[in-house]
Amino acid sequence: TMNDSFHYVGVGVGPANLSLAALAAKASRRPARFYEAAPEFAWHPGLLFAESLLQTSYLKDLVTPVDPTNPHSFLAYLVAHKQFYSFLTADLPRVSRAEFSRYLAWVARSLPALRFGCPVLGVELEGEGFRVETARETVRARHLVLGTGRRPKVPPCARPHLGERVLHASRYRLLEPDLRGQRVAVVGGGQSGAEIVHHALLDSGALPERLLWVGRRDTFYPLDDSPFANEWFTPEYSEHFRRLEPARKAELVARQTLASDGVSMGLLQDIYRRLYALRFVEGRDPRAVRLLADHALDGLRPSPRGGFTLELHSAAGRRRAEEVDLVVLATGYRWELPACLEPLRPRLRFVDGEPELGDDFSLAWDGPPGARIFAQNAARTQRGVADPNLSLLAWRSARILNALEERLVYDCAPAESIVDWDDQAEVPSTLRQGSPLEAPASARRAAPLEAFAGAE
Repeated sequence: TMNDSFHYVGVGVGPANLSLAALAAKASRRPARFYEAAPEFAWHPGLLFAESLLQTSYLKDLVTPVDPTNPHSFLAYLVAHKQFYSFLTADLPRVSRAEFSRYLAWVARSLPALRFGCPVLGVELEGEGFRVETARETVRARHLVLGTGRRPKVPPCARPHLGERVLHASRYRLLEPDLRGQRVAVVGGGQSGAEIVHHALLDSGALPERLLWVGRRDTFYPLDDSPFANEWFTPEYSEHFRRLEPARKAELVARQTLASDGVSMGLLQDIYRRLYALRFVEGRDPRAVRLLADHALDGLRPSPRGGFTLELHSAAGRRRAEEVDLVVLATGYRWELPACLEPLRPRLRFVDGEPELGDDFSLAWDGPPGARIFAQNAARTQRGVADPNLSLLAWRSARILNALEERLVYDCAPAESIVDWDDQAEVPSTLRQGSPLEAPASARRAAPLEAFAGAE
């Protein structure tokens, strides 16, 4: 039976839609509901190592970049849990992912619009809106916001063998494989691969017999956390990137990958120091841990002697086979259309596997103009390497909320960047003229914010 009607429904509750819900809880009176299949909020539980640290500032939380007075900020979490002064005294260089996950779960528990353990089973276009069928109820929604996150990317050769012995990194802590005495391969030279390698080497009493770390790059590179690279993680650069030609976008995404996919410098140092200690202090076999850079996974097949045979090739063309018992695939993620939206796929337009998005992160499609579908974390090829990152979480949610409300709830207009990415002549006329939802900095200085706020 049909229950309630909502102005919009969120499909999936990860950090992206949690940010939207937190901003809307303070600034919107429109009825909304968010559905999530998981029984409770969980943020990458398969990679939640106690020693893992955020690669971004805790100030880039769910709300602070656009609304620092919002009650759902990380600082509000610290105050609510009587941790503020201890947090300052600890002088942490980075917040642990475990603590940030606790913060996210705290916010999720405080928002009544969220429904956990309730997957969206199907979506149908119905008149000027959508009919949304969930495991518990069927509702109507004028708009949808997709926040299902990016899905694990698994090499085709590994897909037939997925299970307890061949697993994507996202499932590592969920399966907790026992590495003692095992021949283990970690495929992927980015942050996730590095965290798993580090974790596997921490306990001298539970070491694998052999550990092989395979990376495609010519070494295991650090995250580019330099000031001007971090300018790529700003709304100003996202707006600049959006206006570039597709070929230029593809070139930049490839070139800038280390700003999002590199390994934290501190973690690289920890791994190197651990390898030093194992070899020179504990006297371990120097071949027990091997780092194989500049190699890619070509094939994976069961071995006649048990375990698996990895087929690898180097950039120089050399081929080699490695026998292992356990394979961990730290091979990244990609955007996928949620299964409940599959019936609408023919009506959507795609760009390099991602949905074509408008300026406000709404999907390009041939449905009624009054029924809109927004997508979070789906614009890496259109918005740049920052899109799947936490950095622009609050800004993107604010842009989407402005569009849903059809008024300026939050000022998301770009500021003046430290780097002059392009000249004013390249800015679309709607920006130059100061449209209500995207007024340039010069217009905002000339007129107060209230001048742009329309009626609800």
